[in-house]
Amino acid sequence: MAKEQLQVLNALDLAKTQWYHFTAIIIAGMGFFTDAYDLFCISLVTKLLGRIYYHHDGAVKPGTLPPNVSAAVNGVAFCGTLAGQLFFGWLGDKLGRKKVYGMTLMLMVICSIASGLSFGDKPKSVMATLCFFRFWLGFGIGGDYPLSATIMSEYANKKTRGAFIAAVFAMQGFGILAGGMVAIIISAAFKAAYPAPVYMVNASASTVPEADFAWRLILMFGALPAAMTYYWRMKMPETARYTALVAKNAKQAASDMSRVLQVEVEAEPEKIESLSKDKGNDFGLFSKAFISRHGLHLLGTTSTWFLLDIAYYSQNLFQKDIFSGIGWIPPANTMNALEEVYKIARAQTLIALCSTVPGYWFTVFFIDKIGRFTIQLMGFFFMTVFMFALAIPYDHWTHKDNRIGFVIMYSLTFFFANFGPNATTFVVPAEIFPARLRSTCHGISAAAGKAGAMVGAFGFLYAAQSKDPSKRDHGYPAGIGIRNSLIVLGCINALGMIFTFLVPESNGKSLEEMSRENEDESGTEMRVSSAGDIRTVPV
Repeated sequence: MAKEQLQVLNALDLAKTQWYHFTAIIIAGMGFFTDAYDLFCISLVTKLLGRIYYHHDGAVKPGTLPPNVSAAVNGVAFCGTLAGQLFFGWLGDKLGRKKVYGMTLMLMVICSIASGLSFGDKPKSVMATLCFFRFWLGFGIGGDYPLSATIMSEYANKKTRGAFIAAVFAMQGFGILAGGMVAIIISAAFKAAYPAPVYMVNASASTVPEADFAWRLILMFGALPAAMTYYWRMKMPETARYTALVAKNAKQAASDMSRVLQVEVEAEPEKIESLSKDKGNDFGLFSKAFISRHGLHLLGTTSTWFLLDIAYYSQNLFQKDIFSGIGWIPPANTMNALEEVYKIARAQTLIALCSTVPGYWFTVFFIDKIGRFTIQLMGFFFMTVFMFALAIPYDHWTHKDNRIGFVIMYSLTFFFANFGPNATTFVVPAEIFPARLRSTCHGISAAAGKAGAMVGAFGFLYAAQSKDPSKRDHGYPAGIGIRNSLIVLGCINALGMIFTFLVPESNGKSLEEMSRENEDESGTEMRVSSAGDIRTVPV
């Protein structure tokens, strides 16, 4: 016999968009704000660190971080994020979303502040301290991926759920802009207060001692927005889907959602009891039942996120070429240390403003209109097209007259990453798995993405090096060159299109329909009450 949907869940699915939806987006999105802020700022900070701690007297160019140190400073946060996604994803299903949610935010706040501190003033001790705290910062950020996505999906109504989850992810755009603005303001203020000659005029005087405070302040500022939302995270009730379907506490679920929705919802403990007796929906992650129901879905979400992040995080390969080529950033030896931070921050903020941020909000606007599948497939398709369009006539783009065209192509590639798989790979895993495994499966998918990010950011950093020693970055071995790297990235995006066909469309469906938790043991779908059948009365 078919089972009837719990009224507390039906009330959430059919609820009109209310103020609590928007507060949930801001509260859940602050982790992504911090994530993007940190990732954005570290590229500025590493250039300044190179000038401060790796300056060599008599060198023609300013000091830069050695390849191994640069890889450690940039990569250790990725390692922490991957570990955090797996650990907190699992913990979110074991202890509940709310209990774990405060831990991740507090970890981010503490480690953002600690990233600006260091034990000693020698290069080795400063880098070791920075790497240590950046690992734990990444660990906290990693936990925010599965928890924020799961909480938002379980709070949202089914009509606008995609837009709400995508809006949480789109807070990354504000994090990027905030990172750029903070870096611009701090570098401009220090530059005005402590004037310095350019490197080629006086190498040692071009980096003022006070610059050592600038990078610390830029990193530490990231803690502020996250700290401001801690109180509100602690005030959020546990999601009704976790309380009802996993913790099996009907009264608590009804009480929490009555407060949130401003209506009285019936508890229905007898339905919870019948759900707990149903053995068709209690399978574990490594069971045959999970593999037959959701195995291909998990393969789809992990593979597409992995492939997307290889391409997405490889953008640093040609960013410096673009900025230098179009004259946004002059050669390093014609600037002092703080001026370099200012100009790179300005250039990256402009790129973010023109391509990255609009892409996020296009997804928010269209995801519930045209669906996740269409947006993801379209995004991978256009990323493939633009990567090949950059790669095949690469020599053409290297001429000074054609640099603006290169920038437009580059911007469109990352516009369609954000109005495409960068957003949908985050949304879909929070919708298609059962409540008791939702956070874990999202964490696994996100961790696959971060593994791809490591390949993109570091594997291709080495692969993109020229065979010509004069064009190679100092300290790196010969690679396959930028043109061949772009061709490989185009093929990776094409693979992403193929694996997208493993991911189901969840647009307009309830979470229980997608996870098949609304089926009895015979596989019959439960009846979902119509809006008129919900026994609710205004409080």
